Parts: sequence; C-alpha cells; structure tokens
Amino acid sequence: MSLPATLPTALFVTGTDTEIGKTAASTALLYALRRRGLRAVGMKPVASGSHDLGQGLRNDDALALQAASLPVPAYADLNPYALRQPLAPELAAAEDGVRIELAPIVAAFERLRAQADVVVVEGVGGWLAPLSAQLDQLDLVRALRLPVVLVVGLRLGCVNHARLTAQSLQANGVDCLGWIGNHIDPSMQRQDENCATLQQRLPMPCWGRLPHLPGAGGEALSMYLHDA
Repeated sequence: MSLPATLPTALFVTGTDTEIGKTAASTALLYALRRRGLRAVGMKPVASGSHDLGQGLRNDDALALQAASLPVPAYADLNPYALRQPLAPELAAAEDGVRIELAPIVAAFERLRAQADVVVVEGVGGWLAPLSAQLDQLDLVRALRLPVVLVVGLRLGCVNHARLTAQSLQANGVDCLGWIGNHIDPSMQRQDENCATLQQRLPMPCWGRLPHLPGAGGEALSMYLHDA
C-alpha cells in the first residue's frame, strides 16, 4: 500500500522501539509531502544526545528534520528541548537541570503550523518512553491533538512489538493512521512473510516499507512510501 491521498495538517511519528528509523520515516514523509506541493515542516519536541555546534545545542535527528523541511523552520521551534546526554529524556533532562513541560512545545508547534501545510512531529524512543516523570508521549499527542503514524523496525520480534504498540494506541483512544516498515536488519529471515503478518494483524494500513539503504536520505526513501 502507499500514502493516502489526503493527510491531516499535522501528525505524530512514533515507533516500536528506539533506533528503529523514526527519523528516516519522518524525513521521507516530509519529502513525499513536499513532492505534492505542500509546505511540510518537521518537529522534534524533545531530543537526547545533542552537541554544541557554536549556535547552542543541536541534535542530529532534529537537524535532519530541519534539512528536509520547506520552509526551513527556526531550530528553537523545531527542537524546543535539546538535551546533552544520549539518555532517556527524563534522565537527560535531569542531567541538564531542565524540566520538560508541555507549554513551550505547544507554543513552538503553533508557530510551525502557522508556516506550514503539514507538520510532522517525531517522538522519542518507543511509544511508551516517557518524556518526564509527569509526562508521557500520550500527553503530548493529546495536547497537540495529533493522529499517529507507527514506524515498525523490521527485525526478529517486530510482530510482537508492533502489536503491543498498536494495542496501547488503541486502548488510549489514539487515532493511528498507518504504519511504515523499516528494514533495519538486512539479515532478517522471511521479511515478506513477516510484513504480510503485520498487514493482517495491525488495525491500520501499511504506508510503505523502507529498504535497508545505509546513508540514504529522506528524499530517496520517500519514493518507497509511494511504491511499496
């Protein structure tokens, strides 16, 4: 299957785990939307593992989203919380003496939405990874009123992880528009059969499968959202 003909004005990209390709899927979505003639802007509200590049802390995933966006948003709006340590957000924020709150994220999101037709908001880690001791990603999705796209890291165990995540989304009343498979393990056996099982068992359509192409950017990967 492929991307639907119409999409909402903003969506939230979550994943079955950390390091499964949320940024690859998010940048691919941005380029696919831009190809349709839409102004598409990315957002990474909270990012752990940031570096000081002389203009303040910058995170590689957030920079990739910024590079894939048109118009190019201000970094502070795209990534309100850039945390130094590559840790879970709650721990990274504590190390930086930062308290993650919804209000700055909502304000930045509104500024991005004012300049774009679609805002692609990328979450952190897997769906149930908390933002802080008080905040889950569910709270952010509800505050911004976003539907979700699920990125499934295609490797051994992905059917279980995907089904558990889908059940959590459904149990919390979250509208999940579709899922994107990402072939993070090229040695995975029976890839097509596993994807067929996912299509049968997940309650939302597949938007595409991203191949294992180390170094490929979002523009190249976006083609697989149309033709998968």
